[in-house]
Amino acid sequence: MTDRDPALEPFEALIGTWDVEAKHRAMDEVVTGWERYEWLAGGKFLLRHSHADHDLFPDALIVIGPPEDGDGLVAEYFDSRGVRRTYAVSLEDGVLRMWRDQPGFDQRLTARVAPDVYEGVFELAETPGEWQQDMTVNYRRRA
Repeated sequence: MTDRDPALEPFEALIGTWDVEAKHRAMDEVVTGWERYEWLAGGKFLLRHSHADHDLFPDALIVIGPPEDGDGLVAEYFDSRGVRRTYAVSLEDGVLRMWRDQPGFDQRLTARVAPDVYEGVFELAETPGEWQQDMTVNYRRRA
């Protein structure tokens, strides 16, 4: 189809729509929503659209692909609050990782991707090296 960056090939496993249930440390309730992964025409970038069924959780768009300069992959994050962030991202040996080092607000995600159901764990460190679980998200592929 394309001469896609080989680092993007494992992301093919995410293509489709996933129902999500998230449990954030600051809330008692489970927040539902969805994520949809699709290739941008040409297959050089992956798009992730997300929606949460709760006003405190923003809708978001992530564009995953090679960085402007350098190696690896980046995830450019944009949300309905007007927040924009750049993360490093990888999907190797079935493990999805996304992380950013920003003093006072380091963040990371780790998830072992499975064909139909998997869980992601989001962590943050407001003090360098003091990681705490921020949110867990369960992903279930829509039929």
